[in-house]
Amino acid sequence: MSDERPRATWPELVATALLAMATVATAWAGYQSRQWTGEGSLAAGRANAARVESARATGTANQLSGIDVATFIQWVDATAHKDAALATFYRARFRPEFKPAFAAWLATQPLTNASAPPSPFAMPQYRLAANVKADQLEQTAGRSTAAAVVANARANDYVGAVVLLASALFFAGISTKLHSRGPQVVILGLGCVLFVGTTIWLATQPIV
Repeated sequence: MSDERPRATWPELVATALLAMATVATAWAGYQSRQWTGEGSLAAGRANAARVESARATGTANQLSGIDVATFIQWVDATAHKDAALATFYRARFRPEFKPAFAAWLATQPLTNASAPPSPFAMPQYRLAANVKADQLEQTAGRSTAAAVVANARANDYVGAVVLLASALFFAGISTKLHSRGPQVVILGLGCVLFVGTTIWLATQPIV
């Protein structure tokens, strides 16, 4: 009586190789999905932090603008009452960011020129560094948000690859249970097509 084991047929060999390769590819796709999910979370965190800082800078700008408005109103009041000493007092206390706009406004002769800008705050020279910082932070937040969207989309792509590879594993496993060569080859072929197509697609995807 011979104790030789029956030789594996070529569909069984292909199914075994497909199971091994698809298992590795599934693990890789799952790993990349987790990595991209992490990247998306980090980018979203950076966006939130930038927006918080932007709001803080905007608040600072509003406070400084309020100081500029208050001291300018006092200067206008002193000038209207022809109190030169008091007007000089307030002018000397203008903030450095306000002085260029005030000087440019005075150059338009607002007291006699009806077409002059209504106040220094309408002059292009009036720019607050805090507002500039707030705008820059908002742009940074926008870029980080866009990066988070891209990272999440890539994570979803890898999840889709996991699903396809799991389908390939399923077909490979089912093919080993079939005893009829025709259906076995068809099912195995479907698994191979899924695996090859998904692997080619994965090769075009960015990795972390």
